[in-house]
Amino acid sequence: MQREIVIGVDRSARSRAAADWAAREALLRGLPLRVVHVVPPASLEPVGQWSYRPEAVADHAVAELASRHSALEARAESIIGTPATVLRALGKDAELLVLGLRGEGGQSGIAVGSTVTAVAAESAGPVVLVPCPTPCEPPPGRSTGVTVEVDVHDPSAAALDVAFEAARLRGARLHAVHSWKLPARAASPLPVLEEDRAFWEDDEVQLLSDALRPWRRKYPDVDVLEDVLLLTPFETLTHTSESSELVVIERQPVQGSALRQLLAGLRCPVVVVPS
Repeated sequence: MQREIVIGVDRSARSRAAADWAAREALLRGLPLRVVHVVPPASLEPVGQWSYRPEAVADHAVAELASRHSALEARAESIIGTPATVLRALGKDAELLVLGLRGEGGQSGIAVGSTVTAVAAESAGPVVLVPCPTPCEPPPGRSTGVTVEVDVHDPSAAALDVAFEAARLRGARLHAVHSWKLPARAASPLPVLEEDRAFWEDDEVQLLSDALRPWRRKYPDVDVLEDVLLLTPFETLTHTSESSELVVIERQPVQGSALRQLLAGLRCPVVVVPS
């Protein structure tokens, strides 16, 4: 089966921004782009209520991308079905499945659409969610490149592979972050001694270094910044995403409403990788 990147599109500005990101990623990886518009069946949305030709949405998206990315190999496709079901099926065999964070049918004030959440929570392959309402620009100031959250006690091989490869392709630094908390024995009325805190933090630093060692050997050309932060994973990713071009997370620790909350707080494209 041919390797390809799949982008799900509708008529929204966020969808066009996600399509632009997907096009640039396809060119970076030397892969074709499959531009898909999912048309709900008549039982879900009567054809008589449509004020547009559904089959033309993907064609228009491809034409727009071709005008900006002349070297892009892209094809348009219109599929009838339930959006979440169709997109999950497409993501199973795709190199990446790319979506905007919210589509044209989303409710006002909702940062993350229900279809996007359902796909990200259950897709068999990596899903890239693009929050930008317009084509994503690099963060201001010095970018930290690609950020990946690492569970040092059970590191995700899939997430680390995706993150290291993304950093290699971009020639960017990989920011590997590990969130930790003080041990239970630190919960006492007395203040934590600085030397105790430093001792515990040194242990976490060593655990992170050990977890990353196999990938450092596999990707010797990737510059890695190891970072141990006394924050919750949510706080760590929200903070680090402000200076990142791309964030990679493992899906297992964040499910359902927690995943939706995390995605709403991120400021750059995020890759959700299944365990």
